[in-house]
Amino acid sequence: MERAVREVPEGLELRVWVQPGASRTEMVGVVGDALKIRIAAPPQGGKANQALIEFLAELFGVPKSSVRLVQGQATRRKLVRIQGVTLADVRRLGRASG
Repeated sequence: MERAVREVPEGLELRVWVQPGASRTEMVGVVGDALKIRIAAPPQGGKANQALIEFLAELFGVPKSSVRLVQGQATRRKLVRIQGVTLADVRRLGRASG
């Protein structure tokens, strides 16, 4: 997970591998150097990207405006920046879910 998450001055950057059109939205785990997240929304018209932003905002307890897609608007590999979140928050989340 350490390769998928990086602390930056604004908060965190997450490398994400998205599987759109899944039966439900959920975090699956780490695949290579990215977090794998299944998204129920289809990959058309930015719906999957918006669903990813909403999912991460809810997961980390931050407003949607704090989650920004930095790279990968049209690909499955994405770089997401989340303001107001630290590596300690990610570790706590990992302990709570595991």
